[in-house]
Amino acid sequence: MGSISIWHWLIVLLVVVLIFGTKKLRNIGADIGGAVKGFKDGMKSEEEKSQAKAEIPPSTGHTIEGEAKKETPKA
Repeated sequence: MGSISIWHWLIVLLVVVLIFGTKKLRNIGADIGGAVKGFKDGMKSEEEKSQAKAEIPPSTGHTIEGEAKKETPKA
């Protein structure tokens, strides 16, 4: 008796639809979806910023051109 069955959930859903209407519920769903997407994009850009800091700076890793000479022993 303490558990909520599927029929209880269907009645609650019907009451919510009757009170708010389908158009308003659709708008609320779109707003929530947009907010979640914006939050994910914000988190992704923060992760990319932290990864960019961990990368090797552009000043290192360059090839140094030159000529190698063998040292001759001194007598």
